[in-house]
Amino acid sequence: MDAYRLTDWLPGTKKEVEMRGWDSVDVILFSGDAYVDHPSFGAAVIGRVLESEGLRVALVPQPDWRGDFRDFRKLGVPRLFFGVAPGAMDSMVNHYTANKRLRSDDAYTPGGRSGMRPDYPCIVYTDILKTLYPDTPVVLGGIEASLRRLAHYDYWQDRLRPGLLADSPADLLIYGMGEEPVRALVRSLLAGIPFHRLEDLPQTVRLAGSVEPRPGDVELFPFEECLKDRRKQAMNFRTIEEESNKYCAARILQRTGTQTMVVNPPCPPMSEAALDASFDLPYTRLPHPKYGNKIIPAFEMIRFSVNLHRGCFGGCAFCTISAHQGKFVVSRSRESILKEVRAITRMSGFKGNISDMGGPSANMYRMKGTDETLCMKCRRPSCLVPAVCRNLHADHDPLLALYREAEQVPGIRKIFIGSGIRYDLLLHRYEEPSLRRSARQYMETVIARHVSGRLKVAPEHTEEHVLRLMRKPSFRLFEAFTAHFARINRENGLNQQLIPYFISSHPGCTETDMARLAAKTAQLHFRLEQVQDFTPTPMTLATEMFHTGFHPHTMEQIPCARSQAEKLAQRRFFF
Repeated sequence: MDAYRLTDWLPGTKKEVEMRGWDSVDVILFSGDAYVDHPSFGAAVIGRVLESEGLRVALVPQPDWRGDFRDFRKLGVPRLFFGVAPGAMDSMVNHYTANKRLRSDDAYTPGGRSGMRPDYPCIVYTDILKTLYPDTPVVLGGIEASLRRLAHYDYWQDRLRPGLLADSPADLLIYGMGEEPVRALVRSLLAGIPFHRLEDLPQTVRLAGSVEPRPGDVELFPFEECLKDRRKQAMNFRTIEEESNKYCAARILQRTGTQTMVVNPPCPPMSEAALDASFDLPYTRLPHPKYGNKIIPAFEMIRFSVNLHRGCFGGCAFCTISAHQGKFVVSRSRESILKEVRAITRMSGFKGNISDMGGPSANMYRMKGTDETLCMKCRRPSCLVPAVCRNLHADHDPLLALYREAEQVPGIRKIFIGSGIRYDLLLHRYEEPSLRRSARQYMETVIARHVSGRLKVAPEHTEEHVLRLMRKPSFRLFEAFTAHFARINRENGLNQQLIPYFISSHPGCTETDMARLAAKTAQLHFRLEQVQDFTPTPMTLATEMFHTGFHPHTMEQIPCARSQAEKLAQRRFFF
């Protein structure tokens, strides 16, 4: 059973601050999500990291931005700064469908209630804070800030927007996973360095006046030139993507009006020890008690799951993971993972089943280059497309061993894999026999023992030219995997379903392509349940193709379904 005191959560009210015996707070975080004290919720992670640095931290979830701003006033002024964490999803994806219709629910709010956060909270929250407390620094973070750090296409306003700091009066933006840069920020401030002198803080963005380029800097086409010439925006994206996928990236500069957006290079990939330390912070793993019995859907989905690693080297054109978490996979130690499994067994409501042991992709745990010096020179956005890299050491044995150990933890009945599996990693003909054996054994083991009746995979399309633009493997691999899935089920007396995900209206996809997709999936006897219309989100290759009409890496012109009528015409093939 869970047995916690109110003071086990970060305080969010004046009363909770006083219960801790504090007369002041060092950092106040404002979150667009409900407060769930769990390592899958970014605001909780940053709050716990700041706490581990010896700071007094408060967290105000989903403040009311429409009234008298009392939620922004109630804790006063922090000693160091305000932090704005807009949420685990981009607010516009959270609010609107691909058809730009307002959603009726919000998975990150108690009861699934919609309307508890504004559009663009990075801008709205910061405007309020700077109106109330103009002299107190504001730091932005989270997925919304991260993916809008440079000039980007905004689908909902159908226009190119400048880097976020040109629209938000915040003092600093932290992009990517924030533990390491926020530690660096705090240590610099505690050492007496003021905000205006934090010019070289890694993994941060600032808006400056005239900036003198240094040797090695990358200068993008200015924002105003990209407004006039979409080719320049496409060329900028290629540069941004390549720098995002390099081990040692350059500093990026982009002029916006009379100012310059300065993007400092990211921190090196986290070490195993550092990642363990983040997951091992004293989370309660529960929503704040103030929510009572209200269900927070996003929490229920991950309540009994374990995240094994960060990063993804798949490089899918429509995905933001590599732009935010990076291409290089960073894995937790077995000790840290098993500690979390044991903690889950003590949670109220746990009935013995782990819902997922995975990550951005289910089967990339501990995978990296055989010769990592080659990886440090590589600019490829994907280690899997157009072909699996010969330097990739795709060993599934550590993951299989982890499953076996977790199954031996007292109280565990079953472990299911809910994350998407990269079947191209399983079916590739590796040169090393041991890699072929481990991939085959992983496929056999997962299908026979770790599927909760339905296994999710993401072929995304059937047509080869669309798949190339998506950076996804050939549909022939999916057909081969389908055959293996049926065989393993048959051999084990199982009756499980394979659930494929598909996308309509992706750049390069036509109505004819959708008709062929419908015909091919019907031949395989699939009922298309998990389908979605392509939604352009900031900082993805697919979005740049949608906005500019060009492939940033080849400058080939790409046809796109842009109007709602065109998108609907493609989507109708699903139903």
